[in-house]
Amino acid sequence: MSGKERQKQLAREHYERQTQRRVEREARAKRNAIIGSTVAGVVVVAGVIAATTLFGGSDTTATATTEPAPSDNASPAASAAEGAQPKAFDPASGTCGYAAEAGGGPAKNVGLPPEKVDLTPKTMTLKTNQGDIVIEVSADKTPCTVNSFAFLAKKKYFNGSKCHRLGSDQFPMLQCGDPLAKADGKNPTDGQGGPGYRFVNENLEGAKYTRGVVAMANSGPDTNGSQFFLVYGDTQLPADYTPFGTVTKGLEILDKVNKAGFIPPGDGGTGAPKETVEIKDVTMSS
Repeated sequence: MSGKERQKQLAREHYERQTQRRVEREARAKRNAIIGSTVAGVVVVAGVIAATTLFGGSDTTATATTEPAPSDNASPAASAAEGAQPKAFDPASGTCGYAAEAGGGPAKNVGLPPEKVDLTPKTMTLKTNQGDIVIEVSADKTPCTVNSFAFLAKKKYFNGSKCHRLGSDQFPMLQCGDPLAKADGKNPTDGQGGPGYRFVNENLEGAKYTRGVVAMANSGPDTNGSQFFLVYGDTQLPADYTPFGTVTKGLEILDKVNKAGFIPPGDGGTGAPKETVEIKDVTMSS
């Protein structure tokens, strides 16, 4: 290969890398707008303009009569480009397939969860500065999701993280799980952090997001990472977010945080909670 041909090849590779990074940035920006941007132009029955953005990123999925939705702003573009796709739970082998993100968004990388799933966890406890929030998880219905949380809990992944997004009475949810979020209402990358991998949606058939439900935020089908939301009222979200548990203790904490309100401006009538919720530790038990 001549020197000129080599220069052309390097220039082409540089252009391809720039294009890929641009695609990833656009995907992250789109995900980051989910809780308040998806429902742009859609009028909710109660007369509320809905937006669909929750967990950690910005997923934009909204339908008429829906409220802002959970979303994960981490970018799945790199994984898709690499051809790495997560796989659903295989009952025969008892395994789930987690897909690593190559060059994705901001992440606290801790490796991949084990493919072999442990179906024994029954309870997840979030130890926060506001008190304990106890969640009964559904390992049988959401094996890949619960397995991921068990893995991240062992890695102390959530320790010191802050819940970065609070909704309103019209969209009653608290979104957590971005280990990089500052939750001060000023950090533009809040909601973009993730674990560096993605996994499939689960348990969507007939999914309801009523008071006490805990579900995954995402940025599209099968883009779950570490961001999740806790519902303290009744919402009318579309069945696009994996519901994996129910709060059995600590709903009063969510009510207290809701009463304090959030720091504007935020996406779709949401923002960083004025009453800080910091996760000190997460444990899983049978």
